[in-house]
Amino acid sequence: MSIADRFAAEVRAAGRRGLDGPELLPERLARAAAAMLPVADASLSLLEGGDKRVPLGSSSPEAATAERLQFTVGDGPCMMAARLGEPVFASEDDLRRRWPQFTEQLFGQTEFRAIVAFPLLQALAGQGAMDLYFRRSERMSRLDVFEAMAVGDLITAALSDAAVFSEWTAELGPDWLHAPLARRRARVWQAMGRLSLQLDVEGPTALDLMRAHALGTMRSVDEVAADVLADRLDVEALRGTR
Repeated sequence: MSIADRFAAEVRAAGRRGLDGPELLPERLARAAAAMLPVADASLSLLEGGDKRVPLGSSSPEAATAERLQFTVGDGPCMMAARLGEPVFASEDDLRRRWPQFTEQLFGQTEFRAIVAFPLLQALAGQGAMDLYFRRSERMSRLDVFEAMAVGDLITAALSDAAVFSEWTAELGPDWLHAPLARRRARVWQAMGRLSLQLDVEGPTALDLMRAHALGTMRSVDEVAADVLADRLDVEALRGTR
């Protein structure tokens, strides 16, 4: 059976486990990638310019947590792979050396100890990336890079094909941009806009303020954004968190 046939079978299997809506396509693809490759978990995301990282799907709640931690810190293997357009391999030692702040959060809240991040080809809505997570650095050697890249190409093709058949506009995008994880991240952009108006700062500064508060309180930016929108947070107090 070819890689494409095996991947398609795994995607169908994920659909039979309750992930059958068009907006849940990224979840199916992430689970298929994790099942196909010798990894612990996988996640998919888009980088829409600047710091606008949009999570699309994850193979498990732990993988979703890892994505939120990377976005909260503002840097990491996946964001680098998307920016550079080339794979990034990060063992436990690499993570500690290159991204100490992210690594402290990752090791404290997940069991992942190594990450391989692959850029995905343009999928009509931004520069994509696929994060592959490992519980031990030694298991990275089991990964066939060419097979992983082939899976990445299949993911890009599936997202692109689905976008073509979606009823989408430039503002809303294809159906798969409305997955649960992406909708949650959209609240961060809403909170950025509110803070920009209330504090008279630029959008990137508003995001930096939320990140600083999130790291100082051991939370994610997504959680801080929810508090901003629900008026549970004194936004003036954010000025002193930078």
